[in-house]
Amino acid sequence: MSASVTKMVPAAVILFGAMGLGGCATKSYVREQIAPVSQRVDALEAKLNETDGTAKSALSQAQAASGQAQNNGQRLDQLNARVDGIEQRMAESQKKKPRN
Repeated sequence: MSASVTKMVPAAVILFGAMGLGGCATKSYVREQIAPVSQRVDALEAKLNETDGTAKSALSQAQAASGQAQNNGQRLDQLNARVDGIEQRMAESQKKKPRN
């Protein structure tokens, strides 16, 4: 080997070693960097759960109102049929009575 190559080998080893050690992150550093993001994610999850609960409650109330509206519609139909029957009987009774 030549003299210049033997001088370059230690320099290359030192350079690659410095680059390799400089890129490592410790667990505590990563935790510190992730903590704010983790807190925001936790807050968003709590808000999402709250919103989900509100949506489920609103859906339940809407379904109950829909059922009540259907029941009311059926009752109205029954009452309309009764009123129609009464009107028919009244019309028939007026036809039978002679007018003076």
